[in-house]
Amino acid sequence: MPPTLLRRPLAVAPDPAVVFGALARGAESAFWLDSGPGATTGRSYLGLPVAVHRCRDWSELYEVLQDAGSADPEPLPFAGATTVNPESLPSADADTSPRFRLGWVGWLAYELGLPDAPRPTDLRGDAAVLLRVDEAVEFDHDTGTVTLLALDSPTAVDWLARTATTLESLPRGTAAAPTGPAPTLEARPRHDYPAYAAMIEACKATIARGDAYQLCLTNEFAVDVHPDPLETYLALRAASPSHHGGYLTVGGTSLLSSSPEQFLAVTADGRVRSKPIKGTRPRGAGPVDDALLVRELAASQKERAENLMIVDLVRNDLSRVCALGSVAVPTLLEVETYPQVHQLVSTIEGILAEGRNGLDAVAACFPAGSMTGAPKRSAVHTLAALEGGPRGIYSGVFGYFSRDGALDLAMVIRSIVLDDHGATVGAGGGITALSEPVDEVEETRVKAAVLLAVLGAASPEPVGRSAPTLPLASAAPREHAKL
Repeated sequence: MPPTLLRRPLAVAPDPAVVFGALARGAESAFWLDSGPGATTGRSYLGLPVAVHRCRDWSELYEVLQDAGSADPEPLPFAGATTVNPESLPSADADTSPRFRLGWVGWLAYELGLPDAPRPTDLRGDAAVLLRVDEAVEFDHDTGTVTLLALDSPTAVDWLARTATTLESLPRGTAAAPTGPAPTLEARPRHDYPAYAAMIEACKATIARGDAYQLCLTNEFAVDVHPDPLETYLALRAASPSHHGGYLTVGGTSLLSSSPEQFLAVTADGRVRSKPIKGTRPRGAGPVDDALLVRELAASQKERAENLMIVDLVRNDLSRVCALGSVAVPTLLEVETYPQVHQLVSTIEGILAEGRNGLDAVAACFPAGSMTGAPKRSAVHTLAALEGGPRGIYSGVFGYFSRDGALDLAMVIRSIVLDDHGATVGAGGGITALSEPVDEVEETRVKAAVLLAVLGAASPEPVGRSAPTLPLASAAPREHAKL
């Protein structure tokens, strides 16, 4: 039989940042899946792994997730299929969010790619990294409770007791958020702005030939800096709070993310959900400006068209692994508001077909259409030729794979990657036939700005351009693509 999941509620609810500092500061490998400071919904998880698995391709990823370990003779859900009876599923208004019952936490780099595509030879780092997790701390932000989770083992009861004593004695209140250093450094873009503008024109030419409908072009900004990863993440979550944030450190590589986008969630009973974002506006200076920006985003023909293209792409991807007729779009082109931005979000849902599991759904949808464009296969090859280098962890996904077959993965956007070479930040946008190069160039700068500021850096100024400005409600409507 698989080991029992032990749970120990804490008598108090310490702040996640305080808990993480107490348990994981200085650890070689650690994770924190973070719903953000002051979260009132969702769940956060943090802890230390018992093992680290590095994967080069999809076959190795499947092998890791199918291995229950020598102490567990029962196969795990990712080893076989999730069989779902649609009649037995809970009602649509029930809580159908996945939960982490321990298992694996990690990231899949963008270049893990299409399951049948060759790996690039110049990928820096691993195509996928998974941390095996047998113990964790769960924060339920809906109820305000904190629970310790552990797989039953000879050491589990002792770990629960020791950890509860440690966490219940922590200081009350929230941790003070550090601020990033003064911006004294200049980031180096992989492609300078004239070159990037030329790449945008090349994308438009590809679209004009009918070889693509949309191409999600990206750039990378490098900074020669080696900051403390946890302090940098705490500064990032304060500057750019998000409901799908995360901190993962593995050896010498750290992912610090303020991602707003859910790539894919699968419940243990086989419900699948994806929430792609296409369309972003900044928050307004006041309520009137804010409301105007919401209306502008909701009415933007360009943003709506981009979002619809990605919705169709995700529907097609999910139809390969979901029961016939189960794929639906319960919310389309909905504006969601967050502390810094308004975003145009759609929700696509389905029910896994008999013989399919959550990892099959990930493989069917990866890489995310919101990071490639459409059609996906030709977009991936076109972008690889144009961008001239791997995206790495950026544009991939991160999150958890639970032992009960559930999973929840976020997009690696609005993120910083730290390694022995320094820091990198990716940013870009969806290119369509209507895209203007000068606006798309500016968009990458605006999106990278808060991330670079946390590192004490700024992107170089385009020749003949002043500092970037966000659109004002009183200005003529301006189209923005999300990435």
